[in-house]
Amino acid sequence: MTKPVADTSAVLTAEDTLVLAWMDSPVEMQLIMEWLGHQRARNPEARFDVLKLPPRNAPPAALTALVEQLQEGPEGSQDRSIVPVQVFWQPPPDRSRLAKVAGLLPGRDPYHPNQRLQRRILRSDPRRARVLAGESAKVSELRQQWRDNTVGENNRDFARFVTRRAILALARAEYRILGPQYKSPRLVKPEMLASARFRAGLAKIPGATVEEAGKMLDELATGWSQVSVDLISVLGRLISRGFDPEFDYDEYEVAAMRAALESHPAVLLFSHRSYIDGAVVPVAMQDNRLPPVHMFGGINLSFGVMGPLMRRSGMIFIRRNIGDNALYKYVLKEYVGYVVEKRFNLSWSIEGTRSRTGKMLPPKLGLMSYVADAYLDGRSDDILLQGVSICFDQLHEIAEYAAYARGAEKTPEGVSWLYNFIKAQGERNYGKIYVRFPEAVSMRAYLGAPNGPLANDQAAKRLALQKMSFEVAWRILQATPMTATGLVSALLLTARGTALTQDQLHHTLQDALDYLERKQTPMSTSALRLRSREGVRAAVDALSNGHPVTRVDGGREPVWYIAPQDELAAAFYRNSVIHAFLETSIVELALAHVRHSDGDRMAAFWDQAMRLRDLLKFDFYFADSAAFRANIAEEMAWHQDWESQVAAGGDDIDAILYEKRPLISDAMLRVFFEAYEIVADVLRDAPADISPKELTESALGIGRQYVAQGRVRSSEPVSTLLFATARQVVEDQNLIAPAPDLGERRIAFRRELRDILRDFDYVETIARNRFIAREFKSRQAGS
Repeated sequence: MTKPVADTSAVLTAEDTLVLAWMDSPVEMQLIMEWLGHQRARNPEARFDVLKLPPRNAPPAALTALVEQLQEGPEGSQDRSIVPVQVFWQPPPDRSRLAKVAGLLPGRDPYHPNQRLQRRILRSDPRRARVLAGESAKVSELRQQWRDNTVGENNRDFARFVTRRAILALARAEYRILGPQYKSPRLVKPEMLASARFRAGLAKIPGATVEEAGKMLDELATGWSQVSVDLISVLGRLISRGFDPEFDYDEYEVAAMRAALESHPAVLLFSHRSYIDGAVVPVAMQDNRLPPVHMFGGINLSFGVMGPLMRRSGMIFIRRNIGDNALYKYVLKEYVGYVVEKRFNLSWSIEGTRSRTGKMLPPKLGLMSYVADAYLDGRSDDILLQGVSICFDQLHEIAEYAAYARGAEKTPEGVSWLYNFIKAQGERNYGKIYVRFPEAVSMRAYLGAPNGPLANDQAAKRLALQKMSFEVAWRILQATPMTATGLVSALLLTARGTALTQDQLHHTLQDALDYLERKQTPMSTSALRLRSREGVRAAVDALSNGHPVTRVDGGREPVWYIAPQDELAAAFYRNSVIHAFLETSIVELALAHVRHSDGDRMAAFWDQAMRLRDLLKFDFYFADSAAFRANIAEEMAWHQDWESQVAAGGDDIDAILYEKRPLISDAMLRVFFEAYEIVADVLRDAPADISPKELTESALGIGRQYVAQGRVRSSEPVSTLLFATARQVVEDQNLIAPAPDLGERRIAFRRELRDILRDFDYVETIARNRFIAREFKSRQAGS
């Protein structure tokens, strides 16, 4: 037989060594015995015993020989080394997609070939057969670990422990060859059930049993097989097949994250706009040869053949409603702690669910609290919270989101749903997927040292978790690149159904691009191309290929507009870029407010800026108060001596607004205040403690009336999604709970919102007059 490639680290030097060999076939047995003969020839004075490594679920009789070897001799056996060995089969390089999929078929797994394929490999390419040795350990060391960490009681339990250690050592040796993207937890259930720590906590739960906990671990446990790792890219790009197959990364961010992950486990928290996100993160990790992530997903996604396939691809399915199930909460918490302690990476959406509006939702803390508990319990000296920004040039799901906004019900997931979802991805070109990795947040920096004061102070821990999660979300937003889709949609929505030419679009967009460049805001390739007329044409043509933009041909030149029925879909794209214009939009509204104020206008300016921040805090992320004030001052610094002009009021403020580039508050924020005003109108004669459902239904009715009467500019604010946030706003203003002066305060709040909408009108008038003046000059020059 042809000699296999020897592992250079697999030279046995101990005087007394027990080799535990994983041998599944006569071919592997012969390869290992030849290798062992070579080791004996190198070190003829040493003693080498060899046993077949029992499988992890071996019956008691299969452990007898190992028990005897571990007990042999009263003293010497405790100092002998245990070395696990196996034949590692290197897959052929540059396998095709079809070959990777074929690896799922029985006998076609390239990492575990059947005996016929093994013989063929040895004949054609013997270098692919490699005898691999895992890290050795002394019997005495293993016995001490067994006593310290498990509930084992007899020699057979110790033999099972040694077997598990050997299997894990071989797995580590494998991924050192294959790369960190193949790293995966093994033997989670037997390791946890044997753990003294796990059993001690289990004993404190009334009625809890090891059997029931084991069933829950079966439900949670996941892992990556080598074949499933190879399929990540294939399946991920199948699901996202309407997009450019090459994702857009920032190489500097990837390098920084790679360095960070070498030191600590991480939780990758991604922004969530599409079901595709769950496929993007694993593909991004494999593309960049980074350790895989174990994704959390709702158990509602475990249907048909997808459940087992996704489990083998790193998906951890968790129950949606666990209520008062103390055992499930405990098992989930310990499972998270085990994964973190073994330095594997976790991942889930920081928002908890898909954002159906395009803007980022508040972070959810449920799973984060389990990770924090694991850290505070000392299971890692730090855990990194790695934000992941995922954005798209376009999404086919926006039609579904627009339907939700009008009150439609969510479509349940299933096999037919998945088929239709994948089919829809291939119906057109959706552009690029942009993935960004901002600087990670250290859990230690927010929670202090492990086993510190926060471990026993739940209120302080929750506050720290909130601050930490908001910091991650803030960094995600700051790293999210602007897209042409978002910028063009914002501009066309402002036109309120009026069609614009290519030149009008191009010229108007330049002010926004100048602003983004001045602020050093990340921009996508598609956004950068808006500097040229050709780039603008490409953007609007891509959007008019389906919805939400309509193109009109047949005249002297094509024009583009957003029809009323497409406004909610376009709003999704517009909302994805608002965060970059949020503070400058507030500046405009505060200036307009001061234009109608008397007294100390500078004080009025700052009061109104802070008030707008307070009203919008449920819809958007803001810097803390001090940083926000500094940012507003920086926004105004472009205008020389702005404070004296604001204090002067009148025409001086008009001059500031007329010179400001861009004037964009109407495009970005008006619809949110219109939604608030609709809800405030509902409250005018609504009872106290009106239910969320009743409030939303009434708001939809009044909103449709407002649209018909022209009292709102478009149908966009008539949205169940916006009304949900508006409900939070009015609750925060104490306008729901019964109170003696409730009616008066509701009326005052509605009046305040109408004043803010008046400020929008004022800014919008200046922007429109400026646009008309520019158009007039352009036509004069053209004539």
